[in-house]
Amino acid sequence: MKAARRSAAVALAVALAVVFGLAGAGCSAESDGPAEVGVDAVSSLADAPVHLRITGLAGGEQVTVTSSADDYRGQQWQAHVDYRADRHGTVELDTAVPLAGGSYAEADGMGLFWSMDPVGQPADRAGFLPVVPEQRASFDVRITVTAHGREPAARTLTRQWTAAGVSTERLSAATDHVDGQLFLPPPGTRARSAVLVFGGSEGGDSQRYTAALLASHGHPALAVAYFAEPGLPATLHDVPLEYFRTAARLLVARSAAASAPVVVMGYSRGSEAALLLAQDYPDLVRGAVVYSPSAQVNPGLPGGGSAWTVDGRPVPQQVIPLDRVSGPILAVAGGADLLWPAPGWARAIGAAVPGAKPRQALVYPAAGHGVGTFPYLSAPTQFVNPTSGRVDLLGGTRAGNAAAQATGWPRVLAFLDAVPA
Repeated sequence: MKAARRSAAVALAVALAVVFGLAGAGCSAESDGPAEVGVDAVSSLADAPVHLRITGLAGGEQVTVTSSADDYRGQQWQAHVDYRADRHGTVELDTAVPLAGGSYAEADGMGLFWSMDPVGQPADRAGFLPVVPEQRASFDVRITVTAHGREPAARTLTRQWTAAGVSTERLSAATDHVDGQLFLPPPGTRARSAVLVFGGSEGGDSQRYTAALLASHGHPALAVAYFAEPGLPATLHDVPLEYFRTAARLLVARSAAASAPVVVMGYSRGSEAALLLAQDYPDLVRGAVVYSPSAQVNPGLPGGGSAWTVDGRPVPQQVIPLDRVSGPILAVAGGADLLWPAPGWARAIGAAVPGAKPRQALVYPAAGHGVGTFPYLSAPTQFVNPTSGRVDLLGGTRAGNAAAQATGWPRVLAFLDAVPA
């Protein structure tokens, strides 16, 4: 009788340990086998979510899941999070809530991707940048699962910038009168809008990753620099709008997209150029997407003066009129932007105008100036501007930016697909 009571007590203690997460890893035969990292797609586009599943655990077992990847300098980045397995010995990363103290706090199947930090370095001013897509079409992310008393389990995932058949061509100011990287969809792809994409006050060609993914979704895309590259203005001063017009015409010619519309996509200071192009060249530019935008022309950087010219004359620093725009406009902003008043400007740009093509604003409350573009890449909430050396507070949270990108990017792709010829 006493033995029976002891057996019952032991069974109850084990059950309570499992229920309340007290069963230590490696404490039972169930936890001695190998864990496995399951995923629905070992190789996928960098803007596509994957669905990770850890199996082979003991019920209630605690594990640490780590992601790691190398940036273009060879610097390793990592994120880590602890989970407790369900009663079946499984962790579904899409729905499981992490334990406290990891790289992110809410259930998020892609948290291990956007929350990575550089190992041994502060992360708030850095963003994860792999080797540029024209040099390396993909990068790897290694997922590792560790627990007390068992061998680590791992799976390497490949994140692709370019789908099969996408081609790329480097353009230079010396030979093409445009500095940028052209990405074209595979031959035979259904004609979709061609996208001229450019960044902001960071200068250089910062949007080539975005352009590569756009081409992978069927949109001929040209990422251009407009200052701080050889043959271009050294700073954001007196940049001719005709330069962008040349780039748009080249995009049409090189992509054989004469029957498809051209959409301009500008980020931050680049939003001014995008809106001016849509306004000044309505026969060429048939739509605009602007991220963290301005509704007005701002001074040049650094030190003021004129940022843009047309016909050799400075563009007035005033609200940008949009009465001649021939296509739809989509403005995307973070409600917590600290760099400038992008939310109000986005709403003004996206306000409906009787008789005009559709206009829309997407404002994400927890996001900052880093609200775009594609998702699942670690991005900072502060930024050291390479052209000015200034530290800019971008606002928002990394989780807020990541959520905005995951939600906003599919809407941008749908917008681009729907732009009429």
